[in-house]
Amino acid sequence: MTRRIAPFAAVVVAALIAPAAAAAHVTVQPTSAPAGAETVLTVRVPNERDDASTVKLDVRLPPGFVSAAWESTPGWSVRAVKQKLSKPIQTDDGPIDEQISEVVWTASSKSTGIQPGEFRDFPLSVLIPGKAGQTLTFKALQTYSNGSVVRWIGAPGSDEPAPQVKLTNASATTGATGSSSSGSGGQSQSAPAPAPAAAADNDSNGLSIVALVLGALGLLIGIAAFVLARRGAGTAAR
Repeated sequence: MTRRIAPFAAVVVAALIAPAAAAAHVTVQPTSAPAGAETVLTVRVPNERDDASTVKLDVRLPPGFVSAAWESTPGWSVRAVKQKLSKPIQTDDGPIDEQISEVVWTASSKSTGIQPGEFRDFPLSVLIPGKAGQTLTFKALQTYSNGSVVRWIGAPGSDEPAPQVKLTNASATTGATGSSSSGSGGQSQSAPAPAPAAAADNDSNGLSIVALVLGALGLLIGIAAFVLARRGAGTAAR
């Protein structure tokens, strides 16, 4: 009986551990973003080792990212690797002839790295390139203090998948979040919205006044009944 239980217990433990290990991937959040929008993409890096800390992260950006800004992270340095474009991109501020191909974060020491059981977020403020319907792939290399490197460059569903972001339509995303575009049409449609709330407040105030009046009447009736009862008792006593 004991021999049968041991393998079964091992299977159960493995089944419980597997989802946790599978979820501990380097990811880019959010997993969808509107094409052409300025937004913040956050690279989340969990530490999957029990005996080493993460000391370096190298993220390869897909083509089209012409600029990027990042937050200062204590104990970490960051550098951007730029690449010349074969064809300059024309913008309102003039032509742009280079793009950012990589962003590399490096810990100053093992102690400032991502420790076992921890994770760290590395946000990037960027202008999303591409068109709605496309998927951007961010290949990442995670280096540990013991020298091992995990290459997050695989296809979705693989053991080491590359983070991906799906591009959505900007107007559809705006509508989904409830934001309204500028213009008299959008404003005229959204202006009457507070009316039901105001009506509800008026009804509530009216009900409160009625309740107070009824309460006061009830109190007066109670006092009158008490006085009459006392008088009746006094008369009976005489």
